[in-house]
Amino acid sequence: MKYPIKKILILVTILAVPGFLYYLLQEKGKNRYKPLAIYGEKQVASTFHSVRGKQIPDTIYHQVEDFKLVNQKADTVSWKNYDGKIILTHLFYTNGGIYGIDVANTALKTLNKEYAKNTMVHFVGLTMDSEHDQPSVLADYAKKLNAKPGKWDLLTGDSTTIHQFIKNGLLLDALKFTENGQTKFTFSNMFVLLDPQHRIRGYYEATNQEALSKLDDEIKVLIAEELRDIKDGR
Repeated sequence: MKYPIKKILILVTILAVPGFLYYLLQEKGKNRYKPLAIYGEKQVASTFHSVRGKQIPDTIYHQVEDFKLVNQKADTVSWKNYDGKIILTHLFYTNGGIYGIDVANTALKTLNKEYAKNTMVHFVGLTMDSEHDQPSVLADYAKKLNAKPGKWDLLTGDSTTIHQFIKNGLLLDALKFTENGQTKFTFSNMFVLLDPQHRIRGYYEATNQEALSKLDDEIKVLIAEELRDIKDGR
């Protein structure tokens, strides 16, 4: 039985494309996807690394500095608690009662459930209202979110430390003001994705569904990137 040449070409294309894509992604067993960007200021280091025999200057990237804060269980938390972990950070305050925080919390509850069994991914919330949001307040707030300490830490503590973490570390804004006698904040309602080296790998608007879909995808990309580096001994 003879087939029209057009149908044969379509069939060959259908069979060949998946194999070609697999070759591009898995050339000689190594992933060839584009790594995530690294945000913040960059400096050229005095050290070098070799790529195919060429000496390439190393780059010093912006990193979020270490800190000491306490979580909803009143346990002291620092970067030591997240050694080798991917961190998704967010800003909040329990008296917020605003649309942006509610939407962010809904998205985080979904992600928390999705990555509940993935030990590489952790969540860190920073309260902007540390004076009010003491550990006992955060404990009640955490119950509503099903935020378990160690997996999803809600952090409070010294206001200066938190301010530095937000502004100098995450490169976000959070401004306090009073309205009708109530403390409120104007802030960057963004999720910030950090790699195990405490470098910023992505910003995502908490109220934008397209950004949230991108976030989920890029968490998976970063997991793959870290697993590859571990496998290669980097």
